[in-house]
Amino acid sequence: AVKGNKQFAVSYKGATWYFSTNENKEAFQKDPAKYAPQYGGYCAYGCSQGHKAKTEADAFTIADGKLYLNYNLDVQKLWSKDQQGFIKKANDNWSKIKNEKFEE
Repeated sequence: AVKGNKQFAVSYKGATWYFSTNENKEAFQKDPAKYAPQYGGYCAYGCSQGHKAKTEADAFTIADGKLYLNYNLDVQKLWSKDQQGFIKKANDNWSKIKNEKFEE
């Protein structure tokens, strides 16, 4: 992951997204859903367990063209042991938890 620059900022779904280049910014603007993380950017493993959790930028996976973020690298390792199973569980849980208030 590369840290973004406020010079290349875009607002999408109530969040500000920062990109490292104008080219990346423009690609995102053309199809934001293609690049936005699953589960609103919350921890994919946490969602598979039925709750929202914050994420770290370096704990990510791209699977089947989709971006999944996780709480930290330790959780990322756990996630990788049954990624497809956790994705299925998170997909099933997301409709139940997506509107819950997130508290750190």
